[in-house]
Parts: sequence; structure tokens; C-alpha cells
Amino acid sequence: MTVDTRTRMTGRERMILVILLGAQFMLAADFSIFTVALPAIGGAVGLDLGALQWVATAYALPAAGLTLLFGRVADLYGRRRLLLTGMVILAVSSAAGGLSGDPVSLLAARVAQGLATAITMPAALSLITTSFAEGPLRERALGLSGALMATGFTAGSLLGGVLTGALSWRWAFLINVPVALAVLAAAPGLLPRGRGEAGGALDAPGALTVTGGMVALVYGVTTEPAALLLAAVLLAAFLWIERRSPRPLVPAGILRRPTVKWGNLGGLATVGMATATTFLMTIYLQDVLGYSATVTGLALGIPGLAAFAGSVAAPALIGRYGPHAVLSAGLAIQGIMTALLLLTGTDRGAITLVVVVVGACFAGNMAAVVAFTVTATSRIPDHEQGLATGIATMTQQVAMTLGIPVISAVVAAATGPSAAGVLPGIHAGLLANAAVPLAAAALIAIFLPFRNPK
Repeated sequence: MTVDTRTRMTGRERMILVILLGAQFMLAADFSIFTVALPAIGGAVGLDLGALQWVATAYALPAAGLTLLFGRVADLYGRRRLLLTGMVILAVSSAAGGLSGDPVSLLAARVAQGLATAITMPAALSLITTSFAEGPLRERALGLSGALMATGFTAGSLLGGVLTGALSWRWAFLINVPVALAVLAAAPGLLPRGRGEAGGALDAPGALTVTGGMVALVYGVTTEPAALLLAAVLLAAFLWIERRSPRPLVPAGILRRPTVKWGNLGGLATVGMATATTFLMTIYLQDVLGYSATVTGLALGIPGLAAFAGSVAAPALIGRYGPHAVLSAGLAIQGIMTALLLLTGTDRGAITLVVVVVGACFAGNMAAVVAFTVTATSRIPDHEQGLATGIATMTQQVAMTLGIPVISAVVAAATGPSAAGVLPGIHAGLLANAAVPLAAAALIAIFLPFRNPK
């Protein structure tokens, strides 16, 4: 495997990175931009409170369920082609969503946006890992990718509020159109064409079962628990098919790689529990301490700066200590900081503790996210980078989808009947939330030996 020891990018490499990071930032923001706009959307198109969850679920089902499939399709048929296809779908679906006037057309647009995300995210990430050979430049590129993703998630909620208040909820959709058109205009002249894998063929039975299984998993967790049984059956069928297929969608060898297996476990733990931390602190600040939504948004927005700093610092830490050590340490910091939130009580001054501790938690989280991406895509040949990045992207999408419902169930089980009873439930959620990254950190330290790159 070729290792590039350069530390400076060429002008063309910078432009390639700008295009790919711009696409990733937009898609990350698109995940959260509708949160603040949901009440306005519901009133405008006739979605009642109980149905508003479908604005998020309609996006999450294809975004999580189809990512692995399109990561492999990118390997077979060309990553640039997939990226451009995803951008076209995003532009069209965003325009359609912005012009929609009824629930069916709006939810169809959200499904199409989720499809665009499933197509584009693994293609963009694999274009980064194949445009930069293993070494300092790839680690820097992935660090910037993590930083922009973190900023995108944070900026999405803020941008959604600004657009909805100043203009209309429709601009939560329409803002994507000019950005997608800009990527479509610039990408063909800069991104490598890529011919795909010679003689490659798509494992259709494997693709159908894993896609159905992932969609059923997300639907089961977010909407209908009975679907979890179908998810288990389909995913078991997928594993059975893959062991017998002459051209498997996911070759067994890639899943046996310790870096892929343990790296993605770390990614699942860090991303899932970070989203749950935001959820828990939102409930705590508003329902326990009585702060407004505006103050809560600011209090949780400030730690976003620490998250950005963590992702920017991660490449240098990886270069010095290795990705496995940074992944384990980042998870440990995230878990320890989450545990410190158990010190919160009913004193409104605890908001200061929340801002400081959540900031440190998010810094560890983003260092772990960058290290997880480097770990899960390292020592993988270029012709399987789409698959490796597809697995990593799917891990993030599934984690974002599962984290809040799982921790919500813990909170609900431990919450008392009165308003004062909310705090014990939040503390139970925090305890579970802290245990997951700490356990993942220990497992990675044991089963994925640290290596000093020097």
C-alpha cells in the first residue's frame, strides 16, 4: 500500500477537497436543518404533530438503508458519476420540496433527499480517500471532513431557524439548489473520472436483503418495533448470501479486517451517543432548568466550537500517536465527560457546567469520528474504497438514527410521573450514554493494538 509523506497539497488537490467538503457540509446540514422548521412545515402542508416525525423518518430510511449499496455501486460504476447523480437528485428533490403544498409531495421530496445522501456521501468520502494516498494529507483531508460535518450538523439547526424566521420554511429545501448546482458545475473538470472496477458485477440478492434489512431496522427503531423481526431475518439472509456469493456485495475479507470491524464499532458508539447527549441536554435545559429554546440552542451551539477544534486537531494527534490510540482516547474522553453530567441538578447555574462539559465531550467525540474514519478506511485497496467508506457512512447514518430512540427508551423507563421526575430519567440516560463509549474505548484498546506511526 502506497503511503504519501507529503504535507502540502497542490492547488488542484485543494480545489478537489473544497468541492467534496462543500457537498458533505450541505448534506450534513440537511440532516438537521428541518428540526426548527417542523412546526411551520406542519402548519403549511397539513401534517399534524404525530405525523411530523415522518419529515425526519422519510429522510432517514433511504439515507441509512441504501448507503452500503451505493458505496459498492460507486466502486463498480465510478465514484464521480455517483457523486454527480446524487447532486442532480438533491437539486431536483430540494426544488420540489420547496414548492410542495401537501404532505405527500413534501415527504416524497424528503425520501428523494435521503436517496441523494445515500448516493453522495460514500462517493464523496471515497473520492477523498482515493484522491489522497494514506499519509498526512489524507489524515488532514479527513480531519477537515469531520470538522465540516460537525459544523454542518450544528449550522443546520441554526440555519433552519434563521431561514424559517426571516423568509419561509421552504428555504430549508431551496437553499440546497444553488449549492448542488455549483458542485455540478465545478466537479466534472476537477474530480477524477474513474472507470469503476473492471469486470465487476453487483450482487443483487445481497443488495436487496441488506437494503431491506437496514430500512426495516431504521423503521423498527423509529416507528414500528415489530419491523425489527423483519430486519433480523433479512440481515441474517444477507450474511448467508454473502458467504455463498461468487461476487459478494461485502466480501468476507473486508469485514474480517480488525480496522474495519473495530473502527466501525467505535464510530457507532461515538456518533450514536453524541446525538443522544444533545437530546438529553435539550430536555434537561428546557424541562428541568426552564430555559427557553433560544438559550438552549446557544448553550449547545457553543460546544460546537470545541467539536470543530477536536476534528481539526485530530490529524496531528493521529500522525503522532496513530489512529487507533486517538479513537480509543476520544471515546474515553466522550464517556468520562458524559458521566460528569451526572453532577447536574435543579440549580439553573448548572448551565455553565453543561456548556463546559459538553464542549469537552464533543471535542473527544469529533477526534474519535476522524480517527474512526481513518481507521475504517486504512489499508484498503482503492477498488474497495467505495465499499469501505460506504460501511463507514452507513455506520454514521445508523448511529444518528438509533442513538436518540435507544437513550429515549432508557429515559422513559426511569422518569417519574411528575415534572421533577424528569431528572432521574435524564441521569439514567446519561449513565447508559457514558457506558457505551467507555466500553467501546476498552474493546478497541484490547483488540486493536496501538501503533506509533513513527
